[in-house]
Amino acid sequence: MTFMFNENVALLSGRIFGLDMQLIFDVLLQGIAVFLLFIFLSYILFKPVRKVLEDRQNKVKDDLESAAKDREEAAKLKTEYDEKLANADAEADEILATARKKAVKNEENIVAEAKEEAARIISRANQEAELEKDKVADEVKQEIISVATVMAGKFVEGGLDDAKQAELIDETLKEMGDDTWQNK
Repeated sequence: MTFMFNENVALLSGRIFGLDMQLIFDVLLQGIAVFLLFIFLSYILFKPVRKVLEDRQNKVKDDLESAAKDREEAAKLKTEYDEKLANADAEADEILATARKKAVKNEENIVAEAKEEAARIISRANQEAELEKDKVADEVKQEIISVATVMAGKFVEGGLDDAKQAELIDETLKEMGDDTWQNK
């Protein structure tokens, strides 16, 4: 009921919803003040805040782009590294294969040289053995000649019979030395 009473009073006094000119003017003045305050604050506060937010947004955007570029570069570097690593493995295998081939060649050369040297040594030893054999044969011939000469000299000195001949041979051998004769 009180509510209805206020409505009736407002109707009787000429105000709509209880509004009068002073109230409308105050509301309008406050609206203008709020609008001016909003413009003033937007100039002083909102623009710098908006600028800070835009700068931060640009920085985040740049950081994201930079991170994407860094990620791409890292992927490229990883790919290059993997390729170089694969190439390094291939090069290492190639170097090892070449080293093995060289080692086999060196081994073959060393074996061939050793065989040649062994053949030369054997040939030289055979030649030396032949020379030594010829030398010994010559010495034996010389000994036989000197024994024959001594025997012929003794044979000429006196007539020889079989007993005398055996005695001369024994005597000659004793003079020359049994060791000399038997060693050769």
